[in-house]
Amino acid sequence: MTPTPPDHPGPVPSPGPGSGPGSPTGPAPGPGPGSVPGSGRPISRKSLLKAAVAAGAALPLLTGTVALARDSAGRGRSLPPTPTCDDGDSPTHDQIKGPYFKPDSPLRTDLVTPGTTGTPLTVSGYVFGRDCVPLPGVLLDFWQADDAGAYDMAGYTLRGHQVTDSTGAYSLSTIVPGLYPGRTRHIHVKAQAPGQPVLTTQLYFPGEPRNATDTLFDATLLMNVRGAGGGKEGTFDFVLDVEGTPGPGDPTDPPTDPPGGTWAPGHAYGPGDRVTYGGVAYRCVQAHTSMTGWEPPSVPALWARE
Repeated sequence: MTPTPPDHPGPVPSPGPGSGPGSPTGPAPGPGPGSVPGSGRPISRKSLLKAAVAAGAALPLLTGTVALARDSAGRGRSLPPTPTCDDGDSPTHDQIKGPYFKPDSPLRTDLVTPGTTGTPLTVSGYVFGRDCVPLPGVLLDFWQADDAGAYDMAGYTLRGHQVTDSTGAYSLSTIVPGLYPGRTRHIHVKAQAPGQPVLTTQLYFPGEPRNATDTLFDATLLMNVRGAGGGKEGTFDFVLDVEGTPGPGDPTDPPTDPPGGTWAPGHAYGPGDRVTYGGVAYRCVQAHTSMTGWEPPSVPALWARE
């Protein structure tokens, strides 16, 4: 199905809660030296770098961001043993989901299926809390256009969700999305830490001519992208507006026991499955394998109360 309406039917909406603290509520003054023009948001070192990359500037490899540190691997540099987060970045900016989102995407990290054409693309990175602690168990739901710029609204081609591993890392195998009227190349994603609000946003590609004319384009959402054989590799690190997970040995205060019910962690649930939790009935709306922290009341993206 070839989409006809663009993802931005009207003016760009005002930044939401996921846009980070300090967003203006009234008319923004003229951009200062520490803000993104037209947004009033402070510019971090990573934001300045990505804006320069978007403009096509030739920049040396800099340190201080996880994505750039990982990208140095192909240049013979050693990688740090653990991800670092010391750039002072605000939470990842939110964006509208557009008209082509579908719930109940399959659980998978590889969106390429038999018959899929296009330039191979891998996207990897980490998900951090605002205190720079990597977040395990974050639900990431991706969807995008195919090589011809069309979204599959009948099935789940180029759609899928996954969860970050114990180090907060994720990896996606897909293709470079095609272009369609009104939009530059982009990948949609929803991100939700267990029991936390959903961040809906989009990832962009550097050096795209349409970046300059797409009214939704946000330079802070640019991936770092490089060639890899016959395909491309992209990296992007999400920062969610949540506190990091307590480390080992940090007790819950006060200790609590989960309420009873038929829901259980470690079980594979599918759309339509019904469970009870804390005396309330819930219906599964998206396939997933349950885990502690994803109890039905905490994850409306997975469970609907009946």
